Amino acid sequence: MSNVTLIPLLRDGEPPAAAIERPESRSPFILLADHAGQRIPAQLGDLGLPAGEIDRHIGWDIGSLATAQLLSQYLDATLIHQRYSRLVIDCNRTPGIASSIPEISENTRIPRNIGVTVEEAQARRNEVFQPYHDLITQTLNQRHDCGQSSVIISMHSFTPSFKNISRPWQVGTLFNRNPEFSLQLVAFLQQDGSLNVGVNQPYAMTDATDFTLPFHAEQRHLPYVGIEIRQDLITQPDGQEQWAKRLARLLPQVLSAYNHSK
Repeated sequence: MSNVTLIPLLRDGEPPAAAIERPESRSPFILLADHAGQRIPAQLGDLGLPAGEIDRHIGWDIGSLATAQLLSQYLDATLIHQRYSRLVIDCNRTPGIASSIPEISENTRIPRNIGVTVEEAQARRNEVFQPYHDLITQTLNQRHDCGQSSVIISMHSFTPSFKNISRPWQVGTLFNRNPEFSLQLVAFLQQDGSLNVGVNQPYAMTDATDFTLPFHAEQRHLPYVGIEIRQDLITQPDGQEQWAKRLARLLPQVLSAYNHSK
């Protein structure tokens, strides 16, 4: 169906889906936050959720944006993030699969996502998913055309337990193809004996579970890592600053070691 026949999802006055900070940065690092926001377009109401549910992990990656913004500041690095909730459409899932517009997240039913029409799904893709990824593509293209290297750091957070199963890691690293940069970060994180570092934890990255890094990093053969920080460590400003400073210190060292290993 042609896009012109679709009813717009976002109304006048609602912010665009994608935001960029420090677009002119010359840092080799570019930060992405797929699940940074928890806005719901007014047209979708509250998605049929009880009050407060959107504030849980099902609605967004708690603490990820604040931590990414501090890391962007410390590294003077470009940050691109998504303003709308992953429950509207998940910007780290391939459109069309069941988890793209989830009917159930963890154990919670999302009433407004049940029976979504093809046209409604396309509107969510056109106005939320696509602008975010188009902005990433445009930024990476511009950096490439200017001869600027790019190392993609995808920032996420995870719950301390999932379906009553405890998650012991403070931080996880996600990767699939081209794992060299990610494994260098693992080695540097593991130098801190107090950290339990998850390697492809709390889940393993695959083309079925992830879209952003396979599409933007792996297809371009760019060094990358997905960073998952346990939410209870970055819910408050002190923890966000602690983790941003740790990563701002380690990532340049990781990049140096990665470059020397090539």
